[in-house]
Amino acid sequence: MDLILVGGLAGSGKSVALAALEDCGYYAAGNLPVSLIAPTAEYLCDSGQEHVAMTVDLRIGEGAAGLPSAIERLRAAGRSVRLLVLDAKTDTLVKRFSETRRRHPLSGGTRTLTEAIEHERALLDEARELGYVFDTSDLPAAALRAWIKDFVSVDPSRLTLLFESFGFKHGVPLDADLVFDVRCLPNPHYEPLLAPLTGRDAAVVAFLEALPEVERMYGDVYHFVASWLPDYARDNRNYLTVAIGCTGGRHRSVYLVERLARAFESRYQVLRRHREIGSGAEPAGAPA
Repeated sequence: MDLILVGGLAGSGKSVALAALEDCGYYAAGNLPVSLIAPTAEYLCDSGQEHVAMTVDLRIGEGAAGLPSAIERLRAAGRSVRLLVLDAKTDTLVKRFSETRRRHPLSGGTRTLTEAIEHERALLDEARELGYVFDTSDLPAAALRAWIKDFVSVDPSRLTLLFESFGFKHGVPLDADLVFDVRCLPNPHYEPLLAPLTGRDAAVVAFLEALPEVERMYGDVYHFVASWLPDYARDNRNYLTVAIGCTGGRHRSVYLVERLARAFESRYQVLRRHREIGSGAEPAGAPA
């Protein structure tokens, strides 16, 4: 059995992720407490289900503290288990709850919405170390569904590298393991013909590749990641997220993510994510 467990904060997109997994052919089960994960998985396996996805409620019972033993029990029985933990910035979650007029499951009494979110975040701390954390802040549902399909496609037994571009003006991604700041490089945004483009466009690529400092930055980041990857692999890491940030996340960081991804994809499983492109987060005319 291939089992994907989805945990995370209320409002972070668990229902969207579960629906996307169902679209990928997974049998979907929603909002199970930790104590029911193993018996439910065994029942579904005996019923002939080979691909199963479950959202997990880590707020009740043993919570995140019970996850390690539940996962180990399943793996000892020969099941492939992956844990995906969805996270989002507090202000993003506050906005989502305000827009939908939903009540946070842990709010009420003397606890405000912000306090309820932070309380739930603390409850999920242990789970973050067990799986792959994905930041859904400012991410449209369509983009999350597309990323879930990429997540499903990789071999869970091998280390997967995710190269992610972002803009510092929108905050550092919560899921980043390594963060590189490339704001010191010349900015194509201040070239009128390049400003509307991105780091994937040929004109921007040509502009950046003509600069020796860009080549030096690329070489330093490449060699750092390449030299430490074996150590991350020995630490039984399944995923490593390398985040490259510039001001707006549209030119320099995108170019470097694309180039680094090409350099590593012959030896590792590589995914790309450009957080600010197509997310609606970058207003027109803002520095990139």
